[in-house]
Amino acid sequence: MSAAPSPLAREASSEHRAADDPFVVAVIGNPNTGKTTLFNALTGLKQRTGNYAGVTVDSAIGNFEVDGDAFLLVDLPGSYSLSPRAPDELVAVRALIGRAAASRPDVVLCILDATNLDRNLYLLSQLLDSGLPVVVALTMVDVAKREGIRVDYRALAANLGAPVVPIHAAKRQGISQLRSALRSQAAAARGAAVRVSFPAEVETAVGELAQRISSAPGPRRDFIALRLLLDVDGFLARELADELPAEAITYAAEARRRLAQQDIAVPGIEIDRRYAWIDSVLEDSLASGDGARFVWTRRIDAIVTHKLWGTLIFLVGMALVFQAIFTWAAPFMDLIDGAFGALGDAVGATLPEGALRSLVVDGVIGGAGAVVVFVPQIAILFALITFMEDSGYLARAAFLMDRVMASFGLSGRSFIPMLSSFACAVPGIMSARVIESRRDRLVTIMIAPLMSCSARLPVYVLFIAAFIPARTVAGFIGLQGLTLFSMYMVGLVVAPLVALLLKRTTLRGPQVPFLMELPPYKVPSWRVVLFRVYDRSLAFVRRAGTIILATAILIWALSYFPRQPEVAARYDALRAGVTSESALVDLDRAEAAEQLRGSFLGRAGIAIEPLVEPLGWDWRIGMATLASFPAREIIIAALGTIYSLGDGQDEGSVELRTTLQAATWPDGRPIYTPAVALSVMVFFALCSQCAATLATMRRETGSWGPPIATFVYMTSLAYVAALLVYQVGSRIGW
Repeated sequence: MSAAPSPLAREASSEHRAADDPFVVAVIGNPNTGKTTLFNALTGLKQRTGNYAGVTVDSAIGNFEVDGDAFLLVDLPGSYSLSPRAPDELVAVRALIGRAAASRPDVVLCILDATNLDRNLYLLSQLLDSGLPVVVALTMVDVAKREGIRVDYRALAANLGAPVVPIHAAKRQGISQLRSALRSQAAAARGAAVRVSFPAEVETAVGELAQRISSAPGPRRDFIALRLLLDVDGFLARELADELPAEAITYAAEARRRLAQQDIAVPGIEIDRRYAWIDSVLEDSLASGDGARFVWTRRIDAIVTHKLWGTLIFLVGMALVFQAIFTWAAPFMDLIDGAFGALGDAVGATLPEGALRSLVVDGVIGGAGAVVVFVPQIAILFALITFMEDSGYLARAAFLMDRVMASFGLSGRSFIPMLSSFACAVPGIMSARVIESRRDRLVTIMIAPLMSCSARLPVYVLFIAAFIPARTVAGFIGLQGLTLFSMYMVGLVVAPLVALLLKRTTLRGPQVPFLMELPPYKVPSWRVVLFRVYDRSLAFVRRAGTIILATAILIWALSYFPRQPEVAARYDALRAGVTSESALVDLDRAEAAEQLRGSFLGRAGIAIEPLVEPLGWDWRIGMATLASFPAREIIIAALGTIYSLGDGQDEGSVELRTTLQAATWPDGRPIYTPAVALSVMVFFALCSQCAATLATMRRETGSWGPPIATFVYMTSLAYVAALLVYQVGSRIGW
């Protein structure tokens, strides 16, 4: 096949590169093409892989050498095209135009799936416009052979104007040939001569637009001009607004209007021309056998995506997932909790009484323990999610849930972040990066904290065990279990309603079609599962842990200062005449409770008592709620200290339950009733009591606006819901 060079063709990059600098290779391809596995094979790094579209989000960097030449490999997020509609797709465009952290690549390594060339070649056709040298790695060649698909590699390379290397990355087949091709292309510094041609009117508009982009060298400027002209949604223009002349952005919009008047629709013209080019390429280089393709995939899909049977399978699967999270993690959480408790006791024994010991034991060690204790649940959740992801089922679950979420203005992609948030909202919010629509992504981030994460469970367990009778409903349903289920349903019911409200008010916009690739089923790789668990657990500790620890230390300071010397002197005098060890412990706990009441945090609790009294709470519940801002479960330790039981209490403490049941108002009325307990639980189910979640929101959205708005709406919603529960419950005798 012959192709006339397009006027978009240009000379090789003239950007300066020092002789001892490594060649920069940008690795790009569609999701599920084996891109990350190839990256690992080339560099030796253990990078996460997955069988779910959009799983690679952050760029990874690795190194290798070929005949003494150093190469820097940059793993770009999986993309279907260079028309960005999401932040992860923009990463690839920025890298190709030299706007990423690394310099503009010297060569592009494009991954093509031999079983899906018609789809994969669309991205490659756009890469050829960049003027960069391109090398094609052809994956899935063994699968293609089994399916009767025959690829003429030489003909394909000739039609593309770029080397094509068939590989099997898992078996390291073709890797040395691929490295050699990369070295040859990088050294030649010459882009492919083959381009997709556009109508003369488009070419003229690109040339005129390029002249208005004066901030970039010629080759890069032409590529930016083409992408900017085809950027009908304006996403690229908005993201590069501070880097491009306003004149260029304005001209691009005007040029699109002129082209439309000439019956040259953008981006329709790009789609038509590229797929026509793809058809001509495949006509010369591809032949398909008569074997049935993905037969078993279609048969299984007929069941797992069925409205009835698919939904039942999904519900049973989710029930098993959550049962595993809570059951399997419990022994490990107890072990970690005990280890940090023993560490705190050991360190505390070596330090003198005072602020330093309290800071180290309660602030640093206690804060670190509050982070690490949830790692088992995070690990189990991601092990199960990765198993479903790598097997290919998770994409089907998202497709299935799209039918429900579409009713509330969301798509099936929001299902993954919401599912992840049941363990912790931090990884859930991070996983929202794969959502293309900015509005849908922001809505998902803002409702993800409504899912009852694992940190809420200790609060539920304590108050349900203490104040919800252990009896049955309808003769076989346990009331305590039903209450726990209801707490989890609170978020599931409220989140879609909040999403619908946001989509119809502040984040109003058109519904984005839900497009997702359904990969073939496969047996999950245990290496992929284990590394994903390690990667996500470490990310949780690094990103969430630092915030929780810092906030825990701040809360410690507010609850420790100012010290009251007169209180300490009075209790020292009382201890002087006491010899009983248990009596001394009681005095220590009583002093801690009195010091806490006089602290900044205690004074704040007393100050807000008029505000929380309509919820059935006294100042102690209010203060414990304030103390639990770093992490919700801290309320339990705070209540233990307030009621002179020490801060080592947990949700299983019989002593704490008994003390709460006996607590009274000054007039003798019990403070805690079933209505108050439900009020507290509903408040914690809906309130944004997690500093790490808000900090992660800030990082993912690039602004404090969404986390502040989330904190305000969730706190307001929690207060109103808790108020209604208590007021209604107390009036019907709860």
